[in-house]
Amino acid sequence: MEDLPLTTALVSTGAVALAEIGDKTQLLALLLAARFRKPGPIIAGILVATLLNHALAAWFGAAVAQWLQPEVLRWMVAASFLLVALWTLKPDRLDKDGTELPGRGAFVATAIAFFVAEIGDKTQVATVLLAAKYTPLWEVIAGTTAGMLLANVPVVVLGSHFADRMPLRAARRVAAVVFLGLALWVAWHGVGA
Repeated sequence: MEDLPLTTALVSTGAVALAEIGDKTQLLALLLAARFRKPGPIIAGILVATLLNHALAAWFGAAVAQWLQPEVLRWMVAASFLLVALWTLKPDRLDKDGTELPGRGAFVATAIAFFVAEIGDKTQVATVLLAAKYTPLWEVIAGTTAGMLLANVPVVVLGSHFADRMPLRAARRVAAVVFLGLALWVAWHGVGA
């Protein structure tokens, strides 16, 4: 039986889904679910915000990859994946400002809050790094968006009952190992591998 190669979308989905577990945007999803109790509009808001945010992040990552020499890019991406691995081990908490949501409905509140919360977040940084390493770009965006939905839809649908039972510490450790593995892979094989 032949091993199937990992596709860009699959790697992107797995990396972001693991990085999102216990992240502040996942806590935000829980807060939104508790406040609005309308899973459909909340999930749609997460989808729209993530697509926009990660498309911009992926475009930036791909642009940076074209500007830098391959050897410089290789070590920058490897070091960045290592930093994201370490960052993943640190639990996130919602900022005080993150709890103030616009009162314009579940969809608009979610889209705005998620887009803003993702700016500079580890899943956005991971998207930049994945886009610098992998092609095609649309698979990175589709994969990172799918990863965000995989991590957040259950939280929205099942609410706080699900979040209380989730082993966040173990999930953060698995995510850190994944990003460490990506750092080692890039360091050993280079960016184009």
